[in-house]
Amino acid sequence: MGQLHRDDSWWKEGVIYQIYPRSFFDADGDGVGDLDGIRTRLDYLRELGVSGIWISPINKSPMFDFGYDISDYREIDPVFGDIEAFRRLLEEAHRCNIGIIMDMVFNHTSFLHPWFIESRSSKNNPDRDFYVWRKPKKGGRVPNNWKASFGGSCWTFDDTSGEYYLHSFLPEQPDLNWANPRCRKAIFDELEFWLKEGVDGFRLDVINLIGKDSEFRDNPFTFGWPPRPYEMQRHLYDRNSPATGEYLRQLRRLLNRYPGSFAVGEIYLDKPVDQELAASFTGVQDQLHLAFDFSLTFSPWSARRFGSIFEGQYRAALRYGGTPCFVFSNHDVVRALSRYAPSSDREMKEAVAKLIGVMLLTQGGPPFLYMGEEIGMENAAVPRSRLADPVGIRYWPFHKGRDGERLPMQWNGGDCAGFSSNPAARPWLPLHPNYQEVNVADQQGRAGSVLSCFKTLITLRSKYPALRRGSFTLVQADEKELLVYLRKADAKERFIVCVNFSSKRHQSLKVENGRWRKLFSTHASDFSEQGAQAVIEREIMLAPLEGIILISQ
Repeated sequence: MGQLHRDDSWWKEGVIYQIYPRSFFDADGDGVGDLDGIRTRLDYLRELGVSGIWISPINKSPMFDFGYDISDYREIDPVFGDIEAFRRLLEEAHRCNIGIIMDMVFNHTSFLHPWFIESRSSKNNPDRDFYVWRKPKKGGRVPNNWKASFGGSCWTFDDTSGEYYLHSFLPEQPDLNWANPRCRKAIFDELEFWLKEGVDGFRLDVINLIGKDSEFRDNPFTFGWPPRPYEMQRHLYDRNSPATGEYLRQLRRLLNRYPGSFAVGEIYLDKPVDQELAASFTGVQDQLHLAFDFSLTFSPWSARRFGSIFEGQYRAALRYGGTPCFVFSNHDVVRALSRYAPSSDREMKEAVAKLIGVMLLTQGGPPFLYMGEEIGMENAAVPRSRLADPVGIRYWPFHKGRDGERLPMQWNGGDCAGFSSNPAARPWLPLHPNYQEVNVADQQGRAGSVLSCFKTLITLRSKYPALRRGSFTLVQADEKELLVYLRKADAKERFIVCVNFSSKRHQSLKVENGRWRKLFSTHASDFSEQGAQAVIEREIMLAPLEGIILISQ
């Protein structure tokens, strides 16, 4: 089976839907989502209008970090199914014109991966240099001061060989040594295995960590929050090495042999995000096709700040000849709706959820939509007794981990929120308390729902090229109130997008000369084009927390 597409338009102009597989749908009734569960929900995804689904790691793993510690790149972990279940999913997804994007972790493996077992068996083993080993400093001290993201030093002593090995995360996740050409070739062979299976793209985990400083210099200290050691360093030497560019160019040459395939990288940076640095891993550098810019996942609710982020990403993408890549939520950060609408006012929450949809789905490049975002799912506090995330377990209560954004998908208001085929199943994480009010079944048939809003926006994006690949011009961005931008493909197809961030009514907003038709409003009960026919010549009226799209006449 080959890739679904033979050119790049499917991902450059489509909408990518992220699935955290443990939480999407449980087909076998054991309380954990699986590949057959995703397959049974393909009709939902097709009707939503997405062009690809990114599935968080499904490879064989001991699950110390829920799949981000792979012990066999070519096997599917039994909790999700097997290779035949994957092939069934791939075939049916392609039949629905949906590409499959696998989440691959190549900065590190599980400590149970055969490569690491061989590497640590002896200092003379031929595969010793597949990982990063260093001798102790005087007195047995660690080789340098680098900290692990999940706590403690990033060095663990191995009694057998008397040396330390490097791990950027858990000790059970040793870092691969990309400086070793044999290691790189082995990695590329694993990637090509899935390309030959017909996989359409890859999300590459913490890919800017693969290059380390060759001298292993100490990182300088800084101030950070939350108060854990990792945030108290400036990570100058354990990431973003100049060698990373050459490694990624070699990876890109492999992908180029499979037209239509692509790679998007998670660029793990300090906050605030350096947009230029994130984009530098793409484009004319002939490295990644896309790089996530996580600025929106950390931004306050500010029209001015959002406008600056949008401008910055387009500018950075243009400089490197790449494609913008916008995201508001994912499995590692608090959901956007919980960040921006923390009150209990349901009407206000729905209004903000729709505004997030407007801003995400009227940008160029592929917007990444996190599962449940299209119905307004939120975070919920997970009791300490049910915590699963190693970050939350280690740093609670200062850092409560990432379980809150990984709660089971809310399909209906019935038993188990419709998440499992077994009504009596105990989901691996608790359900959000609001699942009876916020769920797919309720919103599918309800006019004006968040789900209807997202479906309409994706349809408009598909219909009008300017909303997918047009130029971006920031028109207005007030501190807390109004964001206005222009999307234009040519002199004829122009759109103005207006978002009122405030609870105040804006009675007058001047627009470009000419006639404009209101194409869409988040406050409409009917989101279709026929439901928004008002013609505007000079001024726009915006209700509180309203988003509108105007099209030139």
